[in-house]
Amino acid sequence: VGSLLSSYGWYILLAAVAIYLLVQKVSRSLAARPSGHPGAADAAVEPDVVVRRQEALAAARLRMQEELNAQAERYKEKQRQLEEEKRRQKIAMWESMQEGKSYKGNLKLNQQEVESGASTSSAVPKSKPNKKPLRGGGYNPLSGEGGGTCSWRPG
Repeated sequence: VGSLLSSYGWYILLAAVAIYLLVQKVSRSLAARPSGHPGAADAAVEPDVVVRRQEALAAARLRMQEELNAQAERYKEKQRQLEEEKRRQKIAMWESMQEGKSYKGNLKLNQQEVESGASTSSAVPKSKPNKKPLRGGGYNPLSGEGGGTCSWRPG
């Protein structure tokens, strides 16, 4: 027995602790679980509770489905309006092309009208500040002029 404990003592001790913890966990889970055999009074009430739960669940599902259908209808209507607007723009573009006008300029004017109509705030146009160019107008990197220290000249 002495040689057995000296060779496998730690293993036996760890196995005993693991078994003890396993037994404690199983006993707690069995104590926390309600008994599987309801009484006669519980059996009479339980079908009514189950039926009410199922009806409530069905009603909730129906409400969610109706809400989803309403969202889908709103989305379809929005898509129809966008398609109609695109169709109107294409028709206007085609008519302006037939008249010989610039259809792109007309399209830009239409978009500006839509934007100005959409914004009801003070319509003060913002002017861009005059910016001077970064390089002079005569700058050409291949000519070798007007530049820094390195210049390339063809042979």
